[in-house]
Amino acid sequence: MKMIRAIVRPEAADAVADGLAEAGFFSLTKIPVFGRGKQKGITVGAIHYDELAKVMLMVVIEDTDQEAVLKLISSKAYTGNFGDGKVFVSPVERALTVRTGDSSL
Repeated sequence: MKMIRAIVRPEAADAVADGLAEAGFFSLTKIPVFGRGKQKGITVGAIHYDELAKVMLMVVIEDTDQEAVLKLISSKAYTGNFGDGKVFVSPVERALTVRTGDSSL
């Protein structure tokens, strides 16, 4: 299993989440986050915004679905401008459902 963490623009988060659901990936966690990338924030007039609002979507998938999910996230979040986001992929060793105690790999 893999955990996908996608940090995207707030205005793209619903499109990404809806696209994942349409593709059969219903379970996800959506978290508002703040940060900066290579552009080190943005400057508007005399004001510099060091940290920008983003949304992190987390989803756990089977290894075989990784490329499809990455392609879907990239296509839904893409604007072609700085700040479109970043996607991280990590292995998941184990998952536990709290209500049932069911453990899976």
